[in-house]
Amino acid sequence: MDLDLLHSFVSVVDTGGFTRAGERVHRTQSTVSQQIRKLEAGLGCELFLREGRQVRLTEDGERLLGYARRMLALSTEIREVVSGAARVEVLRLGVPDDFSVQRLTAMVADFARAHPGLRISMRCDLSMALHRAMERGELDVALLKREPGLPGAQAVWPERLVWLCGPSMPAELPDPVPLVLFPQGCLYRNRAIHALESTGRRWRIAYESANVNGLLAALEGGLGLGLMERRCMTPGLRVAPWPLPAPSSSELALCLRSSAGAGARLLAEAVRAFCDDPGAWRPELLRAA
Repeated sequence: MDLDLLHSFVSVVDTGGFTRAGERVHRTQSTVSQQIRKLEAGLGCELFLREGRQVRLTEDGERLLGYARRMLALSTEIREVVSGAARVEVLRLGVPDDFSVQRLTAMVADFARAHPGLRISMRCDLSMALHRAMERGELDVALLKREPGLPGAQAVWPERLVWLCGPSMPAELPDPVPLVLFPQGCLYRNRAIHALESTGRRWRIAYESANVNGLLAALEGGLGLGLMERRCMTPGLRVAPWPLPAPSSSELALCLRSSAGAGARLLAEAVRAFCDDPGAWRPELLRAA
């Protein structure tokens, strides 16, 4: 495999387009496009779906991404070991954006300063994306939402899901129920829809966003109600007053890559200690983040 082609491929993924990838690797947009076509020809498959100026990975592209990152990381490691240069271990951490982003990021920054031989790469995303990233080997440590009781976690914390809405919602529950939700694939979204359908209630999507601040703004503005962890309660929200069905439980899990080294385990322990602190579950996280 041509590492130069893989570098351009990863850059397109990370930047979201050929032009910005060219800026990162110091090549023109047309050169990056030619490199991707050469890589696709060599592998015999398409790696990207082109939609105007936007690109997104195909299934084959997603399968290649984890291998490409590992090959590039191994290439860097070889150069450092052979040259005798001091090695910096890169740790990739994934966190959900509705869990103490500001305080958790500050803790990670303190951890990085205390361990100058470790370089932290932090990703804030939806749990479903973090799940996929862990499976592809793109993360070393991750905090993510999941079904309770699954194996493979370093630690778990039960979540307290509640129905939330703003004060301007009507006294009677609308029919169909207007929902404020994360995109498809979100555990909370599935819980909310299943709970309503199990009792025969009709529902509609009133607002959908991958960003927790957008959801909170929609809830506070009275666009609908949503199912969220109790820590997301803000002064502009209240627990929904209607007799709504109780959702199934979920948990926050700390996951560690099976081949993770000592640095990743140190980081996982720091994240675990942070989550064990009751103060980490306060909702000062959201607006400041």
